[in-house]
Amino acid sequence: MVEHIDKTRLNNNLRYRFDFLSKFIDFSQHDVTTLNILAPIIFPLLPKAIDLVYKKLYSFDVTKRFFHLRNDGFENFTSNKEFGMTLDAVQTEFRKDMLTVYLKRVLTQPEWNDSFLEYLSRVGQIHTNKGGSASINVDYIYMNALFCYLEQILIDIIWNAENIDQKIKRQGIRAISRFIWIQNDLLTMHYSTTWNNDNSCSSIPIVKLTKCFFI
Repeated sequence: MVEHIDKTRLNNNLRYRFDFLSKFIDFSQHDVTTLNILAPIIFPLLPKAIDLVYKKLYSFDVTKRFFHLRNDGFENFTSNKEFGMTLDAVQTEFRKDMLTVYLKRVLTQPEWNDSFLEYLSRVGQIHTNKGGSASINVDYIYMNALFCYLEQILIDIIWNAENIDQKIKRQGIRAISRFIWIQNDLLTMHYSTTWNNDNSCSSIPIVKLTKCFFI
């Protein structure tokens, strides 16, 4: 029997969109629990993982240039090159912290409720000019590449972990992959003209995040 999916609701209701995507890729509470189990294994390696991400971003001029743009909250920042306090250095450290907070929240979130889905959606939206700042508009190709690279790093951590069995490793790799693709969809929709930004999870307030979260 074919299940009917309301295409209009897919582009207007964040929970409905997530539920459809979860069914399609077999993402379930079991994956959420698996991510929770992996948290204490991944956490100690996050600093190295985050450094790898930003080293990669700094290795191409098209992605490095975003770190020279003055981000919200840094309007009055004054550089001090003598102490290494340059705008790009300070903003990079800030974004490293934000990516760390984001990953820790994903890995420890016990239930993917409406509030959390709004958070994931806002992470995507904030990197576009729909996020409240016309000066910030990170091209989709860079965000897609970032999450693809991040997925590789997290999978490598799980694959090389010595204190978990093969079953948990397989489940962990699947959970990480499914999480990344869900986040990628909640990112992609903000680059689309079909998504209605004014009607996501209407029962909860909009999550406020500083502009340009990762890049």
